[in-house]
Amino acid sequence: MDKKNVTLLGSTGSIGLNTLEVIRRHSDRISVKTLAARKNWKKLEEQVREFNPKLVCLYDEAEADCLRKALKNTSTGVVSGKNGLFETATFSESDTVVSALVGSVGLEPIIAAIDAGKNICLANKETLVVGGKLVMESARKKGIEIIPIDSEHSAIFQCLRENDRRLVKRLILTASGGPFRKLPLNEFSNITPADALKHPNWEMGGKTTIDSATLMNKGLEVIEARWLFNINFERIEVVVHPQSIIHSMVEFVDGSMLAQLGAADMRVPIQYALSYPDRWAATGHRIDLLTIGALTFEEPRQNDFPCLLYAYEAGNRGGTMPCTMNAANEVAVEAFLKEKITFLEIPRIIRNCMDKIPVIDDPTLAQLLENDFQARSLAAKLIP
Repeated sequence: MDKKNVTLLGSTGSIGLNTLEVIRRHSDRISVKTLAARKNWKKLEEQVREFNPKLVCLYDEAEADCLRKALKNTSTGVVSGKNGLFETATFSESDTVVSALVGSVGLEPIIAAIDAGKNICLANKETLVVGGKLVMESARKKGIEIIPIDSEHSAIFQCLRENDRRLVKRLILTASGGPFRKLPLNEFSNITPADALKHPNWEMGGKTTIDSATLMNKGLEVIEARWLFNINFERIEVVVHPQSIIHSMVEFVDGSMLAQLGAADMRVPIQYALSYPDRWAATGHRIDLLTIGALTFEEPRQNDFPCLLYAYEAGNRGGTMPCTMNAANEVAVEAFLKEKITFLEIPRIIRNCMDKIPVIDDPTLAQLLENDFQARSLAAKLIP
């Protein structure tokens, strides 16, 4: 079997590190050709010395200069900035691009990778939240199937693999409920970043963990599911499943349901995306149904966690509204992590931006980028 030649965007983050762990297990099947990260040159240097890629990118120019000096006696090229990210995403020797970037920065390099004919394994949900129509249209024109990495979308992808989309009644995305699932609303004002970063089931990066705590992560996943599976929002539902054993479900028109179960381990959907259409053996934690005993489900507290409602609203409105919502959320989450705003101010900032920034229907990429800038500027002004 020929090796897969992989570009990994976001190699120093949580998903990136798990992806490299999967590649390490299957080094006979996968070769790393390029790596990219926002900063953290020391971690990227370690990865270069282990995986020996041909090219690496650090978005941060100063960090890239440090890396160049550290790698001056190696054959690995170092590029930086937006152009460097494009260069790694379209590298000629790679056939597969894994996008593990966080935030809307992932949109443009993925469109470039699709245009270059690369296979796409997508963990960067904001790419489809912001530019779902553009991305999916580009993929269709190139005959490229986007393989999801998020555990929920991987679950749905696996359940739908041999089934006609016309036979789907609804998609059911499961949510852990986050660390504040049972916390009374009147105590939300006391939530600290340290509290919000204590996810009950998953180990994720800071931004994604805060999104999970506000339920925005699930809202972003709803919009992502709409584009990945071409199913309208009325047929996408969210249920809270505290055990995080069922990763998502599909209900068909005859009332039958398919669910994908597994341990809360991101290496499983990452490996499936890289092995698709095959399924490779792997070691790791396996679920024991007898030990688990029971699987439970609840309705999400949408009034107390309004970000989920905002995502449905933005997705249904379409145009640039999901872009506005996402940009405002990224700014607000960063401010919360830096303790500049409270937990309750995250949805307030998002709501304000969604209400004030005009919506453009059927936007171009340039219009999406301008909208992203406007939303970030407004959100920043709302932070003390």
